[in-house]
Amino acid sequence: MNPIYIEIIAIGDELLYGQTLDTNSHWISSELDKVGFKVTRRTTIGDREDEIMRAFAEAEQRASIVLITGGLGPTNDDLTKPCLAKFFDCEVAINEEALEEVTAFFKKRGRELTEVNRQQAALPVCCTKITNAIGTAPGMWFDRNGKVFVSMPGVPHEMKMMMSNIIIPKLKQQFRTPSIIHQIVRTIGIGESFLAEKIKVWEDSLPSHIKLAYLPSTGEVKLRLTGMGTDEKALKKEIDSLVEKLLPLAGQYIYCVGDHPIEKVVGDLLRDKGFKLSIAESCTGGYVSHLITSVPGSSEYFLGSMIPYDYELKMRQLGVRPETLEKFGAVSEPTIIEMANNVRARFNANIGVATSGIAGPGGATPDKPVGTIWIAYSDKYKTETKLLKLTQDRLVNIRYTSTALLGLIWQNIRK
Repeated sequence: MNPIYIEIIAIGDELLYGQTLDTNSHWISSELDKVGFKVTRRTTIGDREDEIMRAFAEAEQRASIVLITGGLGPTNDDLTKPCLAKFFDCEVAINEEALEEVTAFFKKRGRELTEVNRQQAALPVCCTKITNAIGTAPGMWFDRNGKVFVSMPGVPHEMKMMMSNIIIPKLKQQFRTPSIIHQIVRTIGIGESFLAEKIKVWEDSLPSHIKLAYLPSTGEVKLRLTGMGTDEKALKKEIDSLVEKLLPLAGQYIYCVGDHPIEKVVGDLLRDKGFKLSIAESCTGGYVSHLITSVPGSSEYFLGSMIPYDYELKMRQLGVRPETLEKFGAVSEPTIIEMANNVRARFNANIGVATSGIAGPGGATPDKPVGTIWIAYSDKYKTETKLLKLTQDRLVNIRYTSTALLGLIWQNIRK
């Protein structure tokens, strides 16, 4: 079965100026994926007739379904409706059913129906009206030569109700779609290129109906397997089998088959093993603790943290020896070892971890440039450290370090 290709066109100068974030296209893509529709392109254009008309013509050539958001307001800068009428070569006239709906909308709220608002009920005569149950701008459905155009308001809650209650069910009736199955495999502690090399033979053996995507982010790489077919149950079984074959190749880096973040996986392991965790954060300033406590139920395994940013606090509160700091500095392996060991002891935890480094942009020395960061893991059997050499970007360094530290915990407690 061939996939049905869909394009989304978001219209509005405010989207291009960066004044409004286009969350609509993201949501539409996600909802369509659940029912087997593949979005192949998303386009954002401003409030210009020539650009809108060009986008419509190009989308019609590529896609079976074109979904449009925005530009349906009652003012002169809202051009979607007249452009659609021109594109489909039909006049605009008052739709009596739409007029009844918009009149009732204003009457219910005790407001006068102005002529400007009355024009919300003017629709291209060649479209099928889509009722807007919670707003004044109706949607519009056009059919031509086997292609479907659907125009919706840009207001997110109006668009979502229209999509969920009317448009998606109507698309499912008109188009037969294949099943689409996604499986996420999350890895940590290995770069994208190294991971690709390690699983190359496995990747090359994937059947043509199952695609692999590499999705790198700060400190980790997600693998996404996407299968398309007519038998959903058989497809899922096939993907599960492929993941089983992947585990021996990259299992030491795979922390989750599914889409749980590292802080959730680490938390589950700590809870299952009955371990308590404490943290000493210097350069990350509490970001690791934030990730840990973002997981519901983290109080079962997280005792607390310290943020000893200052030398005096490292010594007085955390117990790092003055001679260690004087001889090696705060950003050093001896210091990070003491930080991890001491925070574990002071909180009476099973595991203590620590961060210390130069997040930037200042604070560097010739032998310790920006991005030089130490992390450490400590339990009653061992202390393990790792030196990170990161970027010039402070926020990237903080996030990467936090992910790396959670990865270090996972590597030590997963067995």
